[in-house]
Amino acid sequence: MNVRTFQEPVGEPYRLHGRRLVFTNWLFIRPGSFAWLDEQDNNVTVGGNAGPWGPRFSKAEFPYGIRLVARKAGRIGPVMTIPEGESPLNLVLGSVIQEEGKYRAWVGSHYRESTDGVNWGPPVRCEKEGGDPISLWGGTVFIDPSARRDERFKWVGLGNLSREDFERFKSRYPDRWETRCDRIDHIVAVVGAVSGDGVHWKLLPEPLVAEHSDTHITAYYDTRLRKYVIYTRNYMFWPSADPNAPNTVPWWEIARRSIGRTESDRFEAFPVSEPILVPDPSLEASELLYTNCRTAVPGAPDLHLMFPAIWHLIDDTTSTVVASSHDGKVWTYLPGGPVLETPEFGEWDGGCHFAGPNLIELPNGDFALPYCGYNFPHKYPRGQLKNGVGYAVWPKGRLIALEARERGEFTTAAFLAPGRKMKINAVTARAGHIRIEVVDLAKGIAPGRSFADCDPVVGDRFRHPVTWKGQNDLGHTEGAPIRLRFHMERAAIYALDFE
Repeated sequence: MNVRTFQEPVGEPYRLHGRRLVFTNWLFIRPGSFAWLDEQDNNVTVGGNAGPWGPRFSKAEFPYGIRLVARKAGRIGPVMTIPEGESPLNLVLGSVIQEEGKYRAWVGSHYRESTDGVNWGPPVRCEKEGGDPISLWGGTVFIDPSARRDERFKWVGLGNLSREDFERFKSRYPDRWETRCDRIDHIVAVVGAVSGDGVHWKLLPEPLVAEHSDTHITAYYDTRLRKYVIYTRNYMFWPSADPNAPNTVPWWEIARRSIGRTESDRFEAFPVSEPILVPDPSLEASELLYTNCRTAVPGAPDLHLMFPAIWHLIDDTTSTVVASSHDGKVWTYLPGGPVLETPEFGEWDGGCHFAGPNLIELPNGDFALPYCGYNFPHKYPRGQLKNGVGYAVWPKGRLIALEARERGEFTTAAFLAPGRKMKINAVTARAGHIRIEVVDLAKGIAPGRSFADCDPVVGDRFRHPVTWKGQNDLGHTEGAPIRLRFHMERAAIYALDFE
């Protein structure tokens, strides 16, 4: 019997886990409500026995005229190159973490630091217990806020098992392995390590799970679920109806590369991952999902984003798209097409590229997504392979737009504002505008915070204070949930920041 050990209340108001709200999906936008009313304005929805033209339709807070769209990225780089003596094959982007004014990066087998996210200090070789070098290839480093200090850095990545160790693992943990991990000549596993400083690492004695995740694995600690979450390579396939039939084709020749997910409340044991994003009909029949690059919006750890690499088999190149999720489990692609495509062959990253976590915010407010770029296509002969780490960049953090091409309206779901002042990141046409109304769930429209009181937002406004007749306080009852109502005309909203 499955027992749920943790459950949150369902419904409004939402509590933001950061101080920023970016509209990455429709979660924070009310779908609207309606009622069928009789001549006395009584609500007779569903009930009653009215004729076809009796009740009238009444609606409230319906969104219209808006859409979400992902913007294309610019690119800079390389900002990091391969350390001397390390093979280009090992330069698979690990992680870039932004923490308390410092940027940390793990690339290949080395650690670096930066104060601005662009200019990096010298590489430091990572070590395991005993002083031997450790390869952090194919995985992700993340900070575990629930851990003690000497284990606050955690790494999840690729590993291999001997035949003897695999047989022992199968007998001890029958629910933590799957048959595809056994490739005859090697056995693939997901392994983990912990560290107090990000340089000196202690490998866990046993794999986290034995499954065929042979590419960049990402992981994080979900503070809402209070669990560790790993995103893997999984596959879209159908088990053979008769595996003993003659001329059976190996599964890896037909299975489509996809993205899987697994979670656990312990950082030493995980169930086999399950597919959560597969190549759907929006892709070409010859396109696969290669890496996942799960991350979050900077300043908003509960707003889940993913930047999957689309592998184009037709020419062996890649492009990067963006997907969003309200819970990290159910994902949808954002409109707008690829945010980063393979540039012209001959450039340093003109062969293929793969994004890695995390999406970071540079000191000037730009969003930057690290990616590992290669001079050759993905499966090209690799004897002269070269690569480096660059950034996909969205100036002023303008990655996902909630836009109204003409006129639009919407109302947010109720939430607990993490501050009494609000700044907006938005752009309008010269003849456009944005107006905002604050609804206090305790008393209705906050005094002096109506549309009529709002000073319109016009032009290119980055971290622009929202005011009502010059007043920048939201005006709601302290501690009360609020909703925000928006009127837009020829405008795009990228973020709301609370202070």
